[in-house]
Amino acid sequence: MGGFNNVLEYAEVGINQKLNTSIKYEYDQIASINNIKLTAKTEANSKTVLTIESVSKTFQLNGKELNVLKQVDLIVKQGEFVSIVGSSGCGKSTLLRLIAGLDGVYDGTINWLDQKINGTSLDRGIVFQEHRLFPWLTVKQNVALALDAVDLSVNEKSQRVAHQIEVVGLNGFEDAYPHQISGGMSQRVAIARALVLRPSLLLLDEPFGALDALTRLKMQQELQRLWEKEGTTTILVTHDVEEAVFLGDRVVVMEAKPGRINRIVPVDLPRPRIRTASDFQLIKDDVLSDFL
Repeated sequence: MGGFNNVLEYAEVGINQKLNTSIKYEYDQIASINNIKLTAKTEANSKTVLTIESVSKTFQLNGKELNVLKQVDLIVKQGEFVSIVGSSGCGKSTLLRLIAGLDGVYDGTINWLDQKINGTSLDRGIVFQEHRLFPWLTVKQNVALALDAVDLSVNEKSQRVAHQIEVVGLNGFEDAYPHQISGGMSQRVAIARALVLRPSLLLLDEPFGALDALTRLKMQQELQRLWEKEGTTTILVTHDVEEAVFLGDRVVVMEAKPGRINRIVPVDLPRPRIRTASDFQLIKDDVLSDFL
């Protein structure tokens, strides 16, 4: 349960088990209807860009085989924001690494744009929990570093870097070093570094997990703004249920031992999301019920 700050808040409400069951039943009926609407809407407007079929992954631990992922199936549409939430050890970060191409040893199939993923690609950007900025480089230089392997003119690279720094709201900090900016700003630099390559898929592995609560809320709003502006297909891995619901078009709920998808919850709510709204709370509480 570590990392699920919202579970404590939920527990304090003091709702009894009978009421929980009633709410969950009510939401399941609504979710069923919304899922049909969302599916029809998505299929009409977007094509499938990522297909994960029967993916399983094992590790060797102390001479024994450890099942990290088992029979994972998932389809992601173009421009969709998918949140993956689960407790520690459910394999969500491992799944993200497979999609990124950082690990190619697994059973099953992962296709990106109808091609099997084979190694990393500039078309798939990834941001980790740690910003991983080089301390001896400025904000501008850290972002520009991503373009070293790209065949662009010096002027084109400069324009891309300047644009991306503006998009993440860091104008005026181009020449600052990582130790001169906050943790939240450093994460913005990491996101800018990933987006400057103009990837078709952005993978986020708990990017705000190390931030304080207030900064995390602000960064969630910033990420939502960026996604709406750029329209990049995005997959977010998180422990935070509220974050998953706030950002995602769908919430993929994973469970552990072995890691697998328990269910997928549609979040058919208008943006920007209002955290205190009753329909938002209903979805959040429903997802939380899987971990209580």
